[in-house]
Amino acid sequence: MTLGQLNAFVLVARLGSVTDAAKALGVSEPAVSQALAALRLHHGDKLLTKRAGGMTLTAGGSRLLPIASQMVALGAEADAAVRQANGVAARLQLAVTSEIAEFVANPLLEAFTRRSGNSIDASAGLARTTELAVLVANRLADVALGPELTGDAAKGLDCVPVFRGSLVVVGSPNSRHQGSPAHWRWLLDPAGADPGSDTLRLLRRLGVPDEGIQIFPNQTAAWSAAASGVGVSVALEHLVAPQLRRHELAVVPTRGTPMSLCWHVTTLPTDRRSGAANSLRHFLGTPAAMQVMRSPGSGVPPSRFRPPVYVTIWS
Repeated sequence: MTLGQLNAFVLVARLGSVTDAAKALGVSEPAVSQALAALRLHHGDKLLTKRAGGMTLTAGGSRLLPIASQMVALGAEADAAVRQANGVAARLQLAVTSEIAEFVANPLLEAFTRRSGNSIDASAGLARTTELAVLVANRLADVALGPELTGDAAKGLDCVPVFRGSLVVVGSPNSRHQGSPAHWRWLLDPAGADPGSDTLRLLRRLGVPDEGIQIFPNQTAAWSAAASGVGVSVALEHLVAPQLRRHELAVVPTRGTPMSLCWHVTTLPTDRRSGAANSLRHFLGTPAAMQVMRSPGSGVPPSRFRPPVYVTIWS
């Protein structure tokens, strides 16, 4: 029995599918299935069974899950303890949603590491909103930055607001968008496929069906398509401000916008939180961090944007 096998089991149990667990780990589905098979063989128990609504834990799996979660967490603590004893920079793993990954995460972590004197080795990983709480609770991430996390997976986590903004709809200044937004063509970044995202919450409010949504690799690419006049996109008003000033895009009024939102920082409780996580949490409340989140720069060009995966960054 290995930590890798336990890690795979915990993620499948918490996220509800092998597919979602593989995406979170950045590995193939067969790799997760093989890890589960080895764990099942070791314990002589199926641990998880597939049902119509997702994965169901067996009696043995239900007993194993909290213990496995603790073992995965202890593995992370052991790694941190050895790094500290050897004078190696503390590791900080930040999980973020797509728009934060594209525009904010890198400049934010650069400002943070400069402030910490390079005593912290910080990296960011892209995750869906529904994955954030699971990653933090199981110490696969130290900190999550994104929407407020609710539900069973977020119980026991410390989630506080750090930044307020608003979502707007944008399109080409040369195009007129008439009729119901439900009939428009929507060009979106991966947040449009994230069930817990603020973007999808807005689209549901406007009655936009799934067939009216086209997903692009990142927001910069989606905005570029919208600027060409083939549809509309969704943007955080402060992040799209440069394109609005240059008249590449224009705000398209709708009955649901501007829609207020708030980014939250989510960590383990104080008694279980790492020192690096404490430092980042404190930094996110400073004027320097607010400035970066409000005006991070131009983002990552579409040709260079590659969503990070956990296995390469956090192994």
